[in-house]
Amino acid sequence: MESVTLADVAREAGVSSAAASMALNDRPGVARGTRERVLLAARRLGYRRRGRGAGLIGVIPTDLGNPYHTDVIAGIEAEAETLGLGVVIAHGRRDSDHLERQLQRLLDLDVDGIVAVTTWLSPHALEQAGRTVPVVVIGRMQDAVPGTDAVRNLDQAGAALAVRHLVERGHRRLAHVTLSTRPGPAMRRAGFLAEAERLGLRENAQVIGPESASEGIDLLLRALRRGDPTAPTAVFAANDIAAVEVLHRAADLGVEVPARLSVVGYDSSAVALTVRPHLTSVNQPRQEMGKLAAQMLRERLAGRDHDASASVEPVLRIRDSTGPGPALSAGAAESGV
Repeated sequence: MESVTLADVAREAGVSSAAASMALNDRPGVARGTRERVLLAARRLGYRRRGRGAGLIGVIPTDLGNPYHTDVIAGIEAEAETLGLGVVIAHGRRDSDHLERQLQRLLDLDVDGIVAVTTWLSPHALEQAGRTVPVVVIGRMQDAVPGTDAVRNLDQAGAALAVRHLVERGHRRLAHVTLSTRPGPAMRRAGFLAEAERLGLRENAQVIGPESASEGIDLLLRALRRGDPTAPTAVFAANDIAAVEVLHRAADLGVEVPARLSVVGYDSSAVALTVRPHLTSVNQPRQEMGKLAAQMLRERLAGRDHDASASVEPVLRIRDSTGPGPALSAGAAESGV
């Protein structure tokens, strides 16, 4: 016989799964009649709570194929183990509707808390879940979600690190490649433009994407190949996946990196060391972010009743994909170096 789920109890009692969970866990906000109806349905069906009290964290990443998400999950699991908590993962498959179904499945499992390694869940879905169990979002939502905690990276600061590094290497014409308009990438774009403005290079800074990003990358590379003096000589990409696309297209079109084009990624994920040249990238301390999220859940379970947030500092990891720009090269030639 199949195990009875929270969803079964909710249907039997004629309420939502969230209301059923709140009633079974004696949380406030449920009418007495509703609570009694849920408890009666649970007894009638022989429902046994599985997760609650067992120390189980539900984790929902946008995409397990993205090394950023797997690194964050490794941090969650490491910290959860030290706290005596287990982890169950529900893959989001880069699909907002599927993410919400996965969120509900974790609630049906009676997990003690949820870490959303995604900003693709709607604020409403997160707020509803937060009324049932502690919820931490890793990433930058458009607005804070009441009843949830957040762990964020300082995206604008990370973008500024990338721009300063490229300018210090002698690059004066810069491009930013982005594949998304979501809040995190949007903050990196804003940071790129703001730092270029601060350094007096705004007119020489362009954004490629998210629409037609591949075509924009190819146009830039072809301009470099034919020696166009107005073409950007350095690219800052919004994540490592976009940076690797630039590296691959450069190789296909015969543009040498970093001799003719310097490339900086964002995340400093495992993929940064699997390409040639190794990718200079802004490191989000992904495992630290996962550990902070697990700690926040534990604080909520211990009684903290106010929302909290934490920000982590990015660090630039300089590798082989960035080299001297024309300005620095010209200066070296004039000095006889």
